[in-house]
Amino acid sequence: MVTIMMKFKTTEEIQIPTKLIDQVLGQDEAVKLVKKAAVQKRNVLMIGTPGTGKSMLAQAMAELMPATALEDILVYPNPNDENRPIVKTVKTYPSEDEIKKDPGLFQMYSSFRQMRQVIAKFSGEKVSKKEREEEEFGQGRMLQQAMKNRENASQARGGNGGMMFLFIMIAAIIFFYVTGALNNDNKWFVLAVLVAIGVMYLLYRFTNTFGKRMGMFDYNDPKLIVDNSGKKNAPFVDATGTRAGALLGDVKHDPLQSGGMGTPAHLRVESGAVHRANKGVLFIDEVASLKIRSQQELLTAMQEKKYSITGQSENSSGAIVKTEPVPCDFVLVAAGNYMDMQGMHPALRSRIRGNGYEIYVQDNMPDTPENEDRYVQFVAQEVRKDGKIPHFTYAAVQEIIDEARRKAGRKKRLSLNLRELGGLVRAAGDIANEEKSPVVDEKHVMTARGLAQTIEQQVSRRFVESRKDYPVFATEGSSVGKVNGLAVLGDASAGLIMPIVAEVTPASSKAEGKLIATGKLGKIAKEAVENVSAIIKKHIGKDVSQYDMHVQFLQTYEGVEGDSASISIAVAIISAMEGVPVRQDIAMTGSLSVRGEVLPVGGVTGKTEAAIEAGMIAVVVPRSNAEDIHLSKGLRGKIKIVPVDNFVDVLRYVLDESPKKRALIKKVAGMLRMTEKKYK
Repeated sequence: MVTIMMKFKTTEEIQIPTKLIDQVLGQDEAVKLVKKAAVQKRNVLMIGTPGTGKSMLAQAMAELMPATALEDILVYPNPNDENRPIVKTVKTYPSEDEIKKDPGLFQMYSSFRQMRQVIAKFSGEKVSKKEREEEEFGQGRMLQQAMKNRENASQARGGNGGMMFLFIMIAAIIFFYVTGALNNDNKWFVLAVLVAIGVMYLLYRFTNTFGKRMGMFDYNDPKLIVDNSGKKNAPFVDATGTRAGALLGDVKHDPLQSGGMGTPAHLRVESGAVHRANKGVLFIDEVASLKIRSQQELLTAMQEKKYSITGQSENSSGAIVKTEPVPCDFVLVAAGNYMDMQGMHPALRSRIRGNGYEIYVQDNMPDTPENEDRYVQFVAQEVRKDGKIPHFTYAAVQEIIDEARRKAGRKKRLSLNLRELGGLVRAAGDIANEEKSPVVDEKHVMTARGLAQTIEQQVSRRFVESRKDYPVFATEGSSVGKVNGLAVLGDASAGLIMPIVAEVTPASSKAEGKLIATGKLGKIAKEAVENVSAIIKKHIGKDVSQYDMHVQFLQTYEGVEGDSASISIAVAIISAMEGVPVRQDIAMTGSLSVRGEVLPVGGVTGKTEAAIEAGMIAVVVPRSNAEDIHLSKGLRGKIKIVPVDNFVDVLRYVLDESPKKRALIKKVAGMLRMTEKKYK
């Protein structure tokens, strides 16, 4: 296929959009819905395969949300009930009018700005407006700092008083000694009085310190639990994989709960992700991994837009503490795979659907020049995001696009599994760095393909290598009842040879024959084996009740699932039943209907690569899958691809030439009502 895309020397020339939403690749429908959801503040559920950009869409949504007044949240001690801390919400960045109207706020901001001006003057550093905005403290942090400064000043005064007291004590002793008032008759009395005064002072300091810790004074520090200092956009909080405490907030356990040594309740309060996402986006991937109770509490927080913080462990002292309701007005973006929907709480999904959108993200896109240009942008984005690898040449980007075609597994499509393709980009960049190359070229990407293989691909390669030392399948000659099937291991990119053997014997029971299959077969694979008996009965005309048919999948310790081995099973049984040898230099894959039609299957590229690795000269595939096979330049031309429409096509190509073969094909073609002439 001729690639027609934008011309460039290296990806350094490519301009990258500043907004995240414009960096999203291939999810046009999802982008439209996310833009709507951001403007209207709607919840979103995104379902799709991993690595297709769900988290990037969620971050882009936070960037698109309309700017609202960010809020900081502080927790104060409650003088009436220490286990019910008071919650106070303040604007992170109050307007100048609001600052001027509040004398206390005005004084605090004035002092802070003066201090910064003094620091900047003495340091001689020029701070830009942007840097000044990024470093600006929010109101919550400034309030907390002001309270700390107040307490530090109080402690400093207390420390000075202690020094003054010590000075007076020493001066008194010197005075008594100089004036002669301290003599043998009263010295012990005078010293006892001075020691008593000192002990009383120490007791005063001791009780004063613990009085502060126990909340007996008004100047206990508040605790800032949500701090939006430095933020200008809506908060984005990724709560993927969090437990109840991290998601909903928690109150720490206090081992020192008596004797005046405990930590005040409000200082043990910790905010959860739902609170930090206030006025922003809460993103939870693999949402079904949350426990049902956590999903219920999340639903409550969404509905009420506020959620009190309490200890999550019943065995903790934090369980008796419960704050006033804490604001949590967030937009939920939940994500997962298709199977995750079964683990979602029905009410949570209903809430999302009732006030938002459900999106099924794409895992591939059409192979067009416009989408190839998008891939150029993707490679440039990955290079700049990594920051450690050189830019890619035009030829290197073409190789990345070629890999996207291979991973798509469908004709005229490009894969959107961007996480794996991003891994290939970084692997190629690492190789270029190792060679001290200023750019990443085509050869680096081709080398990286071999290094950046999945575990399944590596296992498949070693499986083929080990079978060369201990042969289980043959790659030449012919054999009765033995077929080289094809399968995938894990993902569709890792194929392997799956030898299948069959034996047909007279039925052990007069009532009926049996079809016995071994090899750790899954449900769908067992059903595919059972369908073969109907195919044989219809297309060969033999009464299968007179035979026991034994089918063995050799050394399939990992198990077999799916129906892509249907044509292999049928060929093996018919070969054993009719005594017609099967060519061993051919591998095959395809599903088979009960009417003898060969139906499409998945993973044909990976399977074909496995056949090449094993040394096969041809591979039989369903005709509708023929254009789905996309081999790299190094593998093209190494194997013949044979597309087939029906079971007769399969027999015609894979069986060894003999009179029995011609007679069998004539019989089967007649059963399928095909012209015998076509198969002569």
